[in-house]
Amino acid sequence: MSDSNAFVLDNGAFYAKLGLSDEQEPKTILNCITKAKSERRRPFIGNQIEECRDASGLFYILCFQRGYLVNWDVQKTVWDYLFSPDCCPVQFSETPLLITEPLFNFGSIQEAMLEILYEEYDCDAVCKSTAIDLAAFNYAHSDGFEGRKKPLACVVVEMGFSFTHIVPFVKGNKVKEATRRIDVGGKVLTNHLKEIISYRQLNVMDESYVINQVKEDSCFVSQNFNDDMRIARKRFPDNTILREYVLPDYTQIRRGFLRKPNETTGMDNGEELQTVKLGNERFVIPEMLFHPSDVGIQQMGVPEAIVDAINMCAEETRPHLFANIVVCGGCALFPGMQSRVEKDVRALAPDEYEVKVTVPENPITYAWHGGKKYSQSLSFMKSCMSRNQYEEYGSRHLVDKYDS
Repeated sequence: MSDSNAFVLDNGAFYAKLGLSDEQEPKTILNCITKAKSERRRPFIGNQIEECRDASGLFYILCFQRGYLVNWDVQKTVWDYLFSPDCCPVQFSETPLLITEPLFNFGSIQEAMLEILYEEYDCDAVCKSTAIDLAAFNYAHSDGFEGRKKPLACVVVEMGFSFTHIVPFVKGNKVKEATRRIDVGGKVLTNHLKEIISYRQLNVMDESYVINQVKEDSCFVSQNFNDDMRIARKRFPDNTILREYVLPDYTQIRRGFLRKPNETTGMDNGEELQTVKLGNERFVIPEMLFHPSDVGIQQMGVPEAIVDAINMCAEETRPHLFANIVVCGGCALFPGMQSRVEKDVRALAPDEYEVKVTVPENPITYAWHGGKKYSQSLSFMKSCMSRNQYEEYGSRHLVDKYDS
């Protein structure tokens, strides 16, 4: 077995981030199978979606439901593609695997995962962790502390596809009783945007793929919600928030784009481009992370959950936790996320504490980079489960041993 390299797979509910630990950046690939109305016979696995000629009416067959891996047939198909010569060829008999699983994963799911990895992929050593643990490891070992002591504690806010988790870490250990979960993630935001656009303008309920792109390209986090609402009520040009989103037609335009109302582009060619108008939708959608009760989810928003989680920790750790909040996951990409979370936590935190929120340059691959650093650390091989152990004791024993 090569000690120098490990294969790191951050197996997210929407994107899988994967690559060998000596690579600079991971590959980011859809962790699902997609099917198109126009090409019913052919399923598109992972990033094969780019070969689809018409992605309208595309539907996802997901491995994860409500944050947990339940569809093993789909996951196995995706993994076959990920580990194939077309994507990331790897020999697990020679390369240890570091794989992520959801927080508080069910024992039966862990057993099934280990069984598949050892039996189907001939793994010699497997280490399982969570994306949140790897993000905390990355933060604790990052280079951004020149002249300052490395933090003894941090709070990881992971805004994922299914949920948002808030987890405090003290001296590298999770404070389990302080962990908070909000049932709002990227999937809820996309679905709500589909409903709003379908109700106001155009039926897009079957257009998850396109509306997900609309969300990514046009939404931002409001710094003052009431002020932005007042602006959004005005007419153009006084309404500086109003934009048009040009929808893809899959002949000239592969991916839609945002433009100002009445603005023309070189692609018009005298033809009418199909557009949707986006006003307050642009900031109302990310606002769900701050006020889930707006859409009937009776839970606190991210800033309140951060403060609540920190208050569950020992008093002497709280100044360190408030000063080291790191936000990762796909929803952290919305412009304005860092300043809004910092502002709202600052308003709720005691005056004597410093509040500092960090959003990494690429929040989606942040956990993968933590996994890369961890796989190069001395404790990595100790935390691996070997094939011999699996054959001797079985997957149930490994789950019990490595979760305790």
